[in-house]
Amino acid sequence: MIFVTTSHHPEAYQVEQAIKLAKELGVPYLSRRRNPNLLEKLDDDYCYVVEKDRVVVKWRGGCLFFHPSIAKVRMRNIRNGLKDHLIECLELVGNEVILDTTLGLASEAILMAAFLPNGKVVGLEASVPIYIVVREGLKNYKAKEDWINEAMKRIEVINADFRKFIANSPDNSFDIVYCDPMFENPVFESSSMNPLRIFAKYDTVTQKDVDEMLRVARKKVVLKAHQEDTLFKRIKVHRLVGSKRSKVLYGVIEKEW
Repeated sequence: MIFVTTSHHPEAYQVEQAIKLAKELGVPYLSRRRNPNLLEKLDDDYCYVVEKDRVVVKWRGGCLFFHPSIAKVRMRNIRNGLKDHLIECLELVGNEVILDTTLGLASEAILMAAFLPNGKVVGLEASVPIYIVVREGLKNYKAKEDWINEAMKRIEVINADFRKFIANSPDNSFDIVYCDPMFENPVFESSSMNPLRIFAKYDTVTQKDVDEMLRVARKKVVLKAHQEDTLFKRIKVHRLVGSKRSKVLYGVIEKEW
């Protein structure tokens, strides 16, 4: 059974938030005070736990939580003079609106938003557990770095399947569309991604999908894949950007007028 609860010894606001979240999700709220060993009884399902400053998803042997660690590392590299291939592909002016069709834990959305002082990122996440964790994380996480806090304010999170969302979007409604589907050949050493894989959607991006992305993009579409994936064998792009060391490639499709 999927349910919502709180951490041990919750404050009143946690209980209130948990009850509200349970109502939103249409699942039961179970009091932690009355069920102190609640999480030990989890079977094959999972639960939402409202902690003091975040919402996490827990299951037997695992926990999904929000943390902008990858964005932090990548920004540090940029400031140390290293190239970031995603930022290089985007060629941002700073006022763009980017549609991130596969938000995940929002690490790349945070990085992109940091370069959009007068723009924003609209992030789509089809998985409800990931959506809730990230929505609440972006709202409540307080970083030591001001640039992270400011970037998180410029991300709008929507629980939606990207195909349905794009189908209902007007032509040229975003400057750039970004798509980072789950890798066909995942990098299991990436510990931050491993909990995500349980809840992520594994949709294959097709040429029809890319055509629709181009329809709603004013400037370009940027795709991301592992170099051993089939994405760039199936989808033609104008250029590929990446490195052999990271084994990650970004494909850029410029909008042709």
